Amino acid sequence: MFYTEGFFETLTVKILTMKNLSSFFVILLLVGCQKDLVEMPVLAPDVPVIIDTTPVYTKYTIFKGQHYCDKTAVKSFSDKEMSFKVIFDSTAIYTTLDPVNQGDINKLVGFTEGIDNHINSARIGWGWNKNALRLYAYVYANSVRSFKEISTVAIGAVITCKIGISEKQYSFEVDDKKVALNRAIEGPAVAGYWQYPYFGGDEVAPGNIYIYMLDIKK
Repeated sequence: MFYTEGFFETLTVKILTMKNLSSFFVILLLVGCQKDLVEMPVLAPDVPVIIDTTPVYTKYTIFKGQHYCDKTAVKSFSDKEMSFKVIFDSTAIYTTLDPVNQGDINKLVGFTEGIDNHINSARIGWGWNKNALRLYAYVYANSVRSFKEISTVAIGAVITCKIGISEKQYSFEVDDKKVALNRAIEGPAVAGYWQYPYFGGDEVAPGNIYIYMLDIKK
């Protein structure tokens, strides 16, 4: 129940006239309590706690003036496929010094079969060309290089990629797009090494480039 300001003024005068000081202090206490009730904030109902389950991506940096990224530890690979998610930020937008090199394919990730990636290997390539970020299938088979564009992708998007093998082919997937290229080595599994982000081509990175990747475990 809320009282008007005039009510308390009239009541206070009557009490003072009766010189009932003890009652006057009681009224003051009630007025103070009424003020507290009016100004007390309304508490919001309980809100469910949302647990952040966002996976932690590994950040790979190719520094300005470099070809190789900052993480190139030797890591063996012996499986029939690899899957990962990748995010490119705006540092993937670049202009080469020589316009001819704008079409060069940089390397994202993949594997060798054996020890030399220029003999037998399969990687997903990338490049900023014709005002778009493009991903490619990129292969060496018995030292013969071949490549094929898979898809254009958006800056900032989470992109799901996969590289697999069959008896005669490497298969590549970028989201819902698929392509295949010839494989020179036969066998049900790869015996080689991981390959990491690399810029070039003929030119080095024109600025720092940041790539975020998450290896998808089976």
